[in-house]
Amino acid sequence: MASLVGENPGFDFLQQCCDDDPALQIVIKKLLAKFPQWGIAFVDGELVKWNE
Repeated sequence: MASLVGENPGFDFLQQCCDDDPALQIVIKKLLAKFPQWGIAFVDGELVKWNE
């Protein structure tokens, strides 16, 4: 849904999704690449806020 509207679901939500389902990591990586303005990156298997 976030990819359709471009709305940032939030760092905590994305982190929880990555922790809950490793398959979602692939989807989240693509989503973060599509929306770099969110300031979140996937580095070494972890989500990080790169603007802080």
